[in-house]
Amino acid sequence: MVFCLRWEKAAAVEEKTMCHTPWLWNTRQCWNGYPYQPLMPDLHYYYIVELSFYWSLMFSQFIDVKRKDFGIMFTHHIVAVTLITFSYVTNLTRVGTLIFCLHDAADIVLEAAKMANYCKCQKLSDLLFLTFAIVFIVSRLGIYPLWILNTTLFELYEALGNFPALWVFNVLLMVLQILHCLWSYLIIKTAYKAISKGKVAKDSRSDIESSSDEEETVPRSKAPHSTIASNGTSGANGTNGYLTGGTCSEEH
Repeated sequence: MVFCLRWEKAAAVEEKTMCHTPWLWNTRQCWNGYPYQPLMPDLHYYYIVELSFYWSLMFSQFIDVKRKDFGIMFTHHIVAVTLITFSYVTNLTRVGTLIFCLHDAADIVLEAAKMANYCKCQKLSDLLFLTFAIVFIVSRLGIYPLWILNTTLFELYEALGNFPALWVFNVLLMVLQILHCLWSYLIIKTAYKAISKGKVAKDSRSDIESSSDEEETVPRSKAPHSTIASNGTSGANGTNGYLTGGTCSEEH
């Protein structure tokens, strides 16, 4: 429900408002008239939905299946909540909405891959996961530093000079970029396994590893019922319905 509400609002704002904003096409427009920039109602609700979404992820992480990247995910959620709150309070909402749009692009593909996995459409799930890997790496390691960090580190300084909020904001954005690099490593690792084995084998983040590759070679019809996940929510890998090879959960 939270995912649907988030993306419904995000899609509405991005289609109705963001496509017509000048700062989407020219990031220098993010700083024109700052800090006396009016906050449009749609962007206000966009912020509220995104903030509530990341708060929900922060708490739900403790009742979800614990994975190896628990610390990374928890750090990400703290940074995300802090960034959203800080940018709202300091009226850095224009660049904040650009960050939302950039991150939503990969998240939508990941959730589609999970749904395909729930429906046991393995080929479609693998295809969507590889698509997610490409979109994630291009958006987080390419567009994010060249588009977002460039405007916050250089264009913002040129337009407004030095002020305390600038450094706090940029430090948080750099921490986010470090997390992007860590996740990209896990995604590339899983994507490589998917290509070499013909399918996404397992969740490399899971604390519950499969005992050996023998389990993968046992025909499904002959495998013990207790080791087979009936709907993608149980089984040896303990992925709780997530992509069996996914390396990134709800939010980046």
